[in-house]
Amino acid sequence: MADLLKQPISPDQPLAARMRSRTMDEFVGQEQIIGPGTLLRRAIERDELPSMIFWGPAGCGKSTLASVIANTTRAHFENFSAVTSGVPELRKVIQRAKEQRQVNDRRTILFVDEIHRFNKAQQDALLPHVENGTVVLIGATTENPYFEVNSPLLSRARILRFEPLTDEQITGILKRTLDDKERGLGNENVAVEDDALAHVVNVAEGDARNALNALEAAVATAVPDPETGAKQVSVEIAEQAVQKRVLRYDKNGDNHYDTISAYIKSMRGSDPDAAVYWLARMLAAGEDPKFVARRLVIAAAEDVGNADPMALVVANAAAQAVQFVGMPEAQIPLAQATIYLACAPKSNASYVAINRANKDITERKGPPIPRHLRDAGYPGAKALGHGKNYKYPHDFPGHYIDQEYLPPGAASGPYYEPTEHGHEAKFKQRLERLKGVDTDKSDS
Repeated sequence: MADLLKQPISPDQPLAARMRSRTMDEFVGQEQIIGPGTLLRRAIERDELPSMIFWGPAGCGKSTLASVIANTTRAHFENFSAVTSGVPELRKVIQRAKEQRQVNDRRTILFVDEIHRFNKAQQDALLPHVENGTVVLIGATTENPYFEVNSPLLSRARILRFEPLTDEQITGILKRTLDDKERGLGNENVAVEDDALAHVVNVAEGDARNALNALEAAVATAVPDPETGAKQVSVEIAEQAVQKRVLRYDKNGDNHYDTISAYIKSMRGSDPDAAVYWLARMLAAGEDPKFVARRLVIAAAEDVGNADPMALVVANAAAQAVQFVGMPEAQIPLAQATIYLACAPKSNASYVAINRANKDITERKGPPIPRHLRDAGYPGAKALGHGKNYKYPHDFPGHYIDQEYLPPGAASGPYYEPTEHGHEAKFKQRLERLKGVDTDKSDS
């Protein structure tokens, strides 16, 4: 597998492979990482690369940049797959790297694609050789390396975050492909409508590989014009080639957490349109509707709370409906509950209250339960003073009597502070009336 990325490009390769950038000047995107004057650009030009992990979505140039480095540096280059190779193959790579250093005085760059699939044994086997400089590691991953790669290996590599390519960058790549007579479609006599090109760019979602694959499929199915002989790629042909937008979503990865975060924040921010969009996006990508339902129930209590107590009822009803109905119809009660929570008045007072109480329980001593609150229902309890001097609220006007329910010194301050929003405003009025803060307000 040595120097695999330096092998010449075959005309039988897919278009996306043929059009892979070979030089720094051809490379598109990631200016914040590889643009003129950046640290990595200077390191490549000086052939003094540190170990790195390229982290970003598919089709944004991670493997391509590794290929460019392979073509630029004088170092020996090894391509290693975390999926198909194990520790024995890794040991062979390390042995070749040692030989290159001893015999040819060349460093070895080890490119590990899908490094998030490296198991613990592989990572442990690689670590000392990265640490002593036997290999310079370049890993590529679509998953968050802070979750998938162990800390010792992370501490010896720079994490470089790749972003999806912009529509303008994807458009430029496609146009260059249509003009390129050596590796692209320049000799194919292709005429692509502007709307068709825009459609391919739109559905690619920043993924150059997706865009090139779609363009290749569209050109392959296009029928030559009887007069000009040019293959006409219309919007209809582009739509057929694309078939369906491929959502970038991994139920165990960053997009899973980022999308659910956007969904919750949209409901919290009272934007029903955005909340329904993120709901639809999750469900279209295959997210488990039960997971969404659980988050709805949590959001109903955390972000709406007693400002609208019905929110929790609606969220629970939606969760039950998901179990009872199943997909695809379950998306309807999920959407209903999502819209309800987004439109409801908001209060996080209950969330704040339990956090304050938890903090006091963790940081303060746990004084004994006051005797008047203790259970007096068993033989001998009264002899111990349990329940003595307890005042039964229903025996008093308004079913209320002022008495202490917290142990002395247990609380640092009030836990529940109701807001002025929705139903919670009534709670606030009642509590203030009971405490004598505002006796003119009615108990409603």
